Amino acid sequence: MPKKNQNAPAGLDFTQATQQAWEGRLNLLQLLEIAGQFSAEGRNALAAVLYQTWLKRNQTTHNHLAYFNLGVILFSEGDLAGAKEAYSHALGLAPQFLQPRFNLGLVYERQGQHDAATAQWLWIEAHANPTDSEQRPLLLLALNNLGRHYEEKSRYAEALSALTKSLRIEPNQPDVIHHWVFLRAKQCCWPVYQSIDGISEQMFQQSTSALAMISLSEDPQAQLEAARQYVSRKVQSQVPRLAPKHGYGHRKLRIGYCSSDFCLHPVAMLTVELFELHDRDQFEIYGFDWSREDGSALRQRVIKAMDHFEHIHALSDEAAAQLIRQHEIDILIDLQGQTLGARAGMLAYRPAPIQITYLGLPATTGLPSIDYVIADRFLIPESAVAFYSEKPLYLPDVYQVSDRQRQSAPVPSRESCGLPPDAFVFCSFNNNYKYTPEMFRTWMRILGRVPGSVLWLLADNPWAEANLRQEALACGIDEQRLIFASRTLPEQYLARYGVADLFLDCYPFNGGTTANDALWMGLPVLTRSGQTFASRMAGALLTAAGLDELITYDLASYEEKAVALANSTRECQRLRAHLQHTREQGALFDTPRLTRNLEKQFKTLHAELA
Repeated sequence: MPKKNQNAPAGLDFTQATQQAWEGRLNLLQLLEIAGQFSAEGRNALAAVLYQTWLKRNQTTHNHLAYFNLGVILFSEGDLAGAKEAYSHALGLAPQFLQPRFNLGLVYERQGQHDAATAQWLWIEAHANPTDSEQRPLLLLALNNLGRHYEEKSRYAEALSALTKSLRIEPNQPDVIHHWVFLRAKQCCWPVYQSIDGISEQMFQQSTSALAMISLSEDPQAQLEAARQYVSRKVQSQVPRLAPKHGYGHRKLRIGYCSSDFCLHPVAMLTVELFELHDRDQFEIYGFDWSREDGSALRQRVIKAMDHFEHIHALSDEAAAQLIRQHEIDILIDLQGQTLGARAGMLAYRPAPIQITYLGLPATTGLPSIDYVIADRFLIPESAVAFYSEKPLYLPDVYQVSDRQRQSAPVPSRESCGLPPDAFVFCSFNNNYKYTPEMFRTWMRILGRVPGSVLWLLADNPWAEANLRQEALACGIDEQRLIFASRTLPEQYLARYGVADLFLDCYPFNGGTTANDALWMGLPVLTRSGQTFASRMAGALLTAAGLDELITYDLASYEEKAVALANSTRECQRLRAHLQHTREQGALFDTPRLTRNLEKQFKTLHAELA
């Protein structure tokens, strides 16, 4: 590095510094110091011009450092083309310089050039020395970015490989473990908690996300702890409260729903008719949205159902909370929980006097800013209330709302679905990460006891499919008896339920929307219920449908019931007839009734504020 000129004047203003840079009288250390001061003062434009002037007029063996710093400034200002040029210059002068290479990957990613982005990070993976104290942090960043990028692109095997390499270099990375665990669950890599040197069973559990824990544990205390771990690591709770404690006194209550799933997503599929049916004489309905713009008819229907619809994608958590406060929302319903896209930081500001969680996360959120969780007494029995950070807000019939307007395509033929014409068809269209080895092996025993039967599953990803086929063979079941259905449009997906004979639910993470859809289409659902929210969702639906007989509480009973139903055509027909009656007259799909019950609870909660 060049030596600092001790005689250089201190505190140069921009004009002086630029003139000295032009005249070659500003050495590199002075440049870095002065430009850094400009940036710290929020004057990035001046810092960038100073760097550009210096680089045009000065040639040293360390110009790559100036190009790198220039790139950082331009990237922070959104000048991706300029940042790319600066980083490329730095690499041209110093090809082994890891920092601009890593950042260049970020530029390419932001520009949508995904292969170019991964190429930069793969170069670092191939050339960085994990034992070098300076290179090691960049290597970890590159591997972790590869993992994140591959996961976003559903390239799960590559994502898992990158994160495994990262954890073998540095095991103590809770956020990386968090993603690593969920990636294994998504691919049905069992056991999910695979041994890695330096990571204890306790560390695995403490780093598991609330959503992943729902699939991995039937212990409600473990789920509560997972939620609290998330809050302690990720949520800044010590922020000022925005809403008054005693409300606003509006004649019509202002109800706000917030979500990143106001698009073609199960949450929107369930809730859209609720938004439409709210009594506009008593309630004013707001939507606070940061969903993807998928152009779906469902999204347009959600937007139309709101009296006011606010896009908050570009707002910080604090700014979004301020907007909710400005609208004087009386009751805010978060449809997200701790799922992907959650904005717990926004909720922490308490922008509404009453804040409720609903549907998004089938577990306790652990968020101190959430007051209530919408439930029914089967879903959260009194004995389980201690495992929730929220207070249950009980609805009298069923917790889950339904959309009666959902449309189904004509029921396809079995041949078109790749199913044998005369076999008994078990199905489970849940996401593959909900499958556990214990439940899957129970399914294999059921297939073994029902000759010729098949199991129809969701083709979630090719790695899960391969692992499930291998597991079937290990259980002595021909892998051809597993039939995988690719994802399709909602209308075609619903129609498939008309082809199957029995829906086999998962445990400990039951089907939510999938179980609702199956029952709506008249397909009996066999479930196992446990102690947690997620393990009682289907049981709550079946209770509302008057079909307690399809709720089991252990795997042996579940297996016996599945085999008995597969051997009784008459019983299956009776169940279908019962579900048809329930669809037309029962409480399960009576959305107007649920809406009125929910509104009664809203009015009671608001009255209690006074």
